[in-house]
Amino acid sequence: MSTRVRFAPSPTGKLHVGNVRTALMNVLHAKSTGGVFILRIDDTDVARGTQENEDAIRDDLNWLGLHWQETFSQSKRFNLYEEAAEKLKELGFLYPAYDTAEELDRQRKLQGVQGKPPIYDRRALELTADQKAAYEAEGRQPHWRFKLSGNSVSWVDLVRGEQSIETSSISDPVLIRGDGTFLYTLPSVVDDIDAKITHVIRGEDHVTNSGAQIEIFRALGGTELIFAHTPLLVDRDGGKLSKRFEDLSLSMKKLREEGYEPMAILSLLAKIGTSDPVEERFALKELAEEFSFEKIGRAPARFDDVELRALNAKILHETPYTVVKDRLDTLGVHGDEAFWLAIRDNIEVVDDAAGWNATLYAPMAGVIDADDKAFCDTAAELMDDEADWSELIRKLKDHTDRKGKGLFMPLRKALTGRNNGPQMGPLLTLMGADKARARLRGQIA
Repeated sequence: MSTRVRFAPSPTGKLHVGNVRTALMNVLHAKSTGGVFILRIDDTDVARGTQENEDAIRDDLNWLGLHWQETFSQSKRFNLYEEAAEKLKELGFLYPAYDTAEELDRQRKLQGVQGKPPIYDRRALELTADQKAAYEAEGRQPHWRFKLSGNSVSWVDLVRGEQSIETSSISDPVLIRGDGTFLYTLPSVVDDIDAKITHVIRGEDHVTNSGAQIEIFRALGGTELIFAHTPLLVDRDGGKLSKRFEDLSLSMKKLREEGYEPMAILSLLAKIGTSDPVEERFALKELAEEFSFEKIGRAPARFDDVELRALNAKILHETPYTVVKDRLDTLGVHGDEAFWLAIRDNIEVVDDAAGWNATLYAPMAGVIDADDKAFCDTAAELMDDEADWSELIRKLKDHTDRKGKGLFMPLRKALTGRNNGPQMGPLLTLMGADKARARLRGQIA
């Protein structure tokens, strides 16, 4: 059977780098094995999910180049989940529990006092028909729990190796709420069976869930999956990124607005936490060819904004003009391929091009120190109509005693108003002799 993987975001929020890393791992595994990547929208939480968020998720994935071959939404499949629930009830795996939130809280506190783990004690299994009827007469509606075997569930994880969960150490999971709505677990299992998913690739915070999910798979007659639980992301100092996920500073929307290139984001997320060096890649195909679960370490993957910006710059330094032309036009940049080739080695995001565009073409006066005024006047006199930087430097060396930084820096500051930047040869040619002469004389041009 060919590889079939899925990414299952909930439209209750925006995609952030943590979500995208999971999506990316699924895409890379599918591509590296000739498999299928499925986008499943987990929208059973109708109260919190929005169409706007769903549209944004799809738009972000497409912008990143993480294209899916199949897609579906859980909200269109409630009949399948209801059929599965009835089957589990008939088989004796799904049982009604009438405990209130307050009662469950008291139970957990009592277990804590007694030094016991906070595991549901299955008191609902002892209820008689009369007791159930009495609860319902009170207006209580049951939530439905899956009865775990209490045995050990084992699997070989593609990242973590041999894994084992003692289901006796966890509570019977609630699959259906008292209001009849489904929690994540049952729809996910039903969909994985129906979509013939072969591999579940997700964060290691789901490891414990896997034990229960495997038992539900078995109860519904599904073929067991292959799991890969990847370490979670932390910041450069090892701290949690959850707060930044919540404030959306690491959302795709924010990173996109800040001008980051899709392949910079994907290059970083594909390589951090692996044995590969973090280097820029220019196509998803390259990342897929290098992908392997064996390269993923067990330590948390460190996400560093500084590293992301450096990768972004390196990608732009090799990006051809044809790729960015439309974006430069949108920025109102007055310049052609020669302009792009002159400035691309000195920008970190495409928007930086607008600053260099203004430096070259907007009226301005450069910075001329008092000690450099006569020198810059001489440079203006010696400037030829071709605005040849090498020729200007040669002439200035012959007419002055300046050299090195004392020769170059006053000219750069007078012509651009900056202490550093792209090579002056191409900049001077783009600027033109008349504008250059005026700026060297301290005039606005």
